[in-house]
Amino acid sequence: MNYFLKRAVIVIVGFVAVSANATPVDLSSWTAEGPGAWSLLSGNTAVRQSVNTNPSVFYNGADSQGLQLSGEITVQTSGDDDFIGFVLGYSSGDLANSSADYMLIDWKQADQNYSNWGVGLAGLSISHVSGALGPNSGAWSHNPANNVTELQRATNLGSTGWTDNQTYSFELVFTSNLIEVYVDNVKEISLSGSFNNGSFGFYNFSQSQVLYAGIEEAVAQVPEPSSIALFGLMLFGLGISRRRKITS
Repeated sequence: MNYFLKRAVIVIVGFVAVSANATPVDLSSWTAEGPGAWSLLSGNTAVRQSVNTNPSVFYNGADSQGLQLSGEITVQTSGDDDFIGFVLGYSSGDLANSSADYMLIDWKQADQNYSNWGVGLAGLSISHVSGALGPNSGAWSHNPANNVTELQRATNLGSTGWTDNQTYSFELVFTSNLIEVYVDNVKEISLSGSFNNGSFGFYNFSQSQVLYAGIEEAVAQVPEPSSIALFGLMLFGLGISRRRKITS
């Protein structure tokens, strides 16, 4: 094989396969919003939300696109069956912001028809939040009339709730055009689109005693399609050049 072609193959393979080492996240600089009670544990690498209350978030306050975030989540009680999860692209004050624009990943343990809020469905899903997020049918049943539009349910956990006192590993990939969610190393959500940059955070609604632990971050291991195409064209061009030299 031509020397330069070999080099190109090595470069593209290295580009696709390279991975950054995950580093522990110090949660002491994160911010809580909403009425939740968030308490740091384990040297600031874990946090517990301990009360049953309206939507609440605990977020990092930094643009997080291009990152891959991982850790563990456990509901440490058998006393309720409501929402746990994450926010992506969140900005300070978004819980009450009529112009908010971020992504909500939530997971409910069991179906529940509550008052005039409709049915909150068991399972894991991702939704777009386009305004204030209050204790209403938006947060509860993903009603677009109250600023929450569900976009996708999980492949395997779309109608399966979390289990009391069971620890799940999670991994989130967040880029400008892709969000992926893994639970116990299984890809559950893969959503393409155009997403605003903003913070990563934890989310609780009407669920107490939720532990988020072992949080780590790394550069997202998702190659940009334009870069792959560029390397492909380079390989093609080198191949054509090589054939012309041989036949000339």
